[in-house]
Amino acid sequence: MEFYRSLLDGGRSGSQYHAGMDTRDRPLSDLKVLDMSRVMAGPYGARLLCDLGADVVKLEPPESDITRNWGVQQHGLSGFYTQQNAGKRNVCIDLKTADGPELVRRLADRADVLIENFRPGVMARMGLDYATLRQRNPRLIMLSVTGFGQNGPESHRQAYAPVIHAEAGYIARHAEMDGNSPTDPIFSLADSYSALHGTIGLLSALHMRERTGLGQHVDLCMLRAMVATDDYSHHLLDDDLPPERLGGHVFDAVGGPILISSQWKGLWHQFKTVLGVSAPDGASLDEKIANRERAVRQKVSSYTDRAELERDLERAELPWGVVRSMHEVLDSPTLQASGVYAEIDDRGAGKRKVIQAPYEFSDADSGIRGPAPHRGEHNAEVLEEWLSLRQHQIEGFEKSKVLLRDDAR
Repeated sequence: MEFYRSLLDGGRSGSQYHAGMDTRDRPLSDLKVLDMSRVMAGPYGARLLCDLGADVVKLEPPESDITRNWGVQQHGLSGFYTQQNAGKRNVCIDLKTADGPELVRRLADRADVLIENFRPGVMARMGLDYATLRQRNPRLIMLSVTGFGQNGPESHRQAYAPVIHAEAGYIARHAEMDGNSPTDPIFSLADSYSALHGTIGLLSALHMRERTGLGQHVDLCMLRAMVATDDYSHHLLDDDLPPERLGGHVFDAVGGPILISSQWKGLWHQFKTVLGVSAPDGASLDEKIANRERAVRQKVSSYTDRAELERDLERAELPWGVVRSMHEVLDSPTLQASGVYAEIDDRGAGKRKVIQAPYEFSDADSGIRGPAPHRGEHNAEVLEEWLSLRQHQIEGFEKSKVLLRDDAR
């Protein structure tokens, strides 16, 4: 695959380079993945498979993935699209043409995995549903990501991450605990969780295929993925509401805010017994608790040396974290040392940074393998490799507008 051979330096990280990149195998290097998904939940899962070695072909329609417009544009590629699609190859097929769906079916015949996140029924209308594809390729594993499942009472509804955040109770819980009006978090949790759960489902199905020789359909409901990953969900089952906050507490401190991760009871005990903080009892339990919280906050704010504060928190065995702004995240010593980003070809004689997947293997390689593709960039390359099509056949598809490319539009 010339795309990958010419871009091996795309795995160079900001602070280190895996010396074995050119020689070590990748865990999923024998897999072919057809990625028909858009935005994040599907594309991110496919990006992880790509980082782990799979040959991932993004199948993009002429109207394109909407994320091509999200974030900073460099040489026709946005930051968001680049982050989710780095290392993939791209084929642009118009599924509205007479020959488009059949060409996709032929690609699915050769694929190990197909990922899609259309609303239920869309794939069937194009003759690309799992029942049809498995008749042609019994080993195919299909992952379908939807907001409310394939067959449930709300399966017809549109769903993006914010919809799932609302339906899963996440937005309301934060508003109630923080005493604020409900707002959506600045983090597509539902998409991220769904991508990770979907990837686990795919890898499990691939493992089972080794025993049975058969693929299967993995139905991933984003709402279920969100609730299943929520460590407060047990309160719903036990009717134990409102739940107690288990997260950290943020304090004003010299050098900027600091978070201490501990429930108040344990936090107070350590400040009292190790750091010598005291507080009056108060006339009621609520007043007693308020006095202790006030004493802890006063103690934290009394430090004039950040290093001394951090040493005392370590001495008190209290986990702490720097409350970093987005501009400061990459200043983390851990991220600086671990090579959190790769520098890849920006498609214009320069380099662009992309966050790496977090896997480090003792005897295998992983990580970004190249840039994000332009739409239709690898039409000929993929169709030659996967389907053994000849040049005149590919040109025929281009003339009939089944295949499209950015530079031909």
